[in-house]
Amino acid sequence: MEQRLMPRSFLELFGVEPKAVAQAPGRVNLLGEHTDYNDGFVLPCAIPQKTRVEMALSPDRLDHFAAEDLGQRVDCEPVGPTPPGFAAYLHGCLTLVRQGGAVIPPVLMRVDSQVPMGSGLSSSAALEVAVLRALRELFHLDLDDVRVARLAQRAEIEYAGVNCGIMDQMAASLADEHHMLFLDTRTLERRLLPLPEGAELLVLDSGVPRRLEESGYNERRRECEEAARLLGVAALRDVGDPGELAALPEELAKRARHVVTENLRVLEAAQGVDARRFGELMNFSHRSLRDDFEVSIPALNLMVQLLQGEEEVFGARLTGAGFGGACVALVREGWGTQLGEWVLDRYREKGQLGTLLVPR
Repeated sequence: MEQRLMPRSFLELFGVEPKAVAQAPGRVNLLGEHTDYNDGFVLPCAIPQKTRVEMALSPDRLDHFAAEDLGQRVDCEPVGPTPPGFAAYLHGCLTLVRQGGAVIPPVLMRVDSQVPMGSGLSSSAALEVAVLRALRELFHLDLDDVRVARLAQRAEIEYAGVNCGIMDQMAASLADEHHMLFLDTRTLERRLLPLPEGAELLVLDSGVPRRLEESGYNERRRECEEAARLLGVAALRDVGDPGELAALPEELAKRARHVVTENLRVLEAAQGVDARRFGELMNFSHRSLRDDFEVSIPALNLMVQLLQGEEEVFGARLTGAGFGGACVALVREGWGTQLGEWVLDRYREKGQLGTLLVPR
């Protein structure tokens, strides 16, 4: 049963103090969009905004969930059907841990998130990882950070209906704000890399929200899987030369070309390039997402165009799955806030409403 509620503390909501508190960050992806579910390479970075989860034991046979930022409360049976909305993620995480053999009685859970929803900054992965970290703390579970990410991914696929890759959950579980996380999503080999010298990140919300389960995300994944099948490879990660795609039908060739060239961009960036070259790779990435993968929209294209027109911007692209959400830019160090305000002023003059998210 879902109820609306006014913002209250854990004690005010449930009459007890929390016994475990955990949090996880959102993420921005600099390069490697739509490559993770193709066994490819990605380059995300954590953002300052985090999701916080407080937890304690339930006094009855029900799980009780409260989402502070949404003003919602859901009470549900631990072994009952998956509840709707935000509670699906919490219920999914709990169910997977319980199915894994851990004895987890009913719990009280309060969620408070700073990560914007629908902006392509992985609010869902931040929520899942924070829940699993709180469970790990409260019940002393033997879950390392990679296992947390894998469980979080399963919760999103099996209980929220988004057939996602592993990038978002790995970033929420392992990334930090000061480094890029270079990740091979097939092997989960990873290393932290510095941002290009003399540069910082700027992240702007386009003001156009998107919901993956209602967008073309799952369709794009099916197209990539069909392209791999026709090429006779396990995943598009196994194609190293865009010239190999000529035999595909035109639309599938475009989708596959984005994935193959995007992997090459990540691999080049991970070798260490200067800010100017990194920015060029971001610009190429956006063009590919716009023209080949066709996941951009006019508002995102406008915001990217405005960003790319600024002298102190090395490069810019949409970030996240597309169909709305945010843009990320690599800009000259110390210029992020000023550039963001300038670009947003012009963006609003065009009738759009955007928000500065990073720096913050």
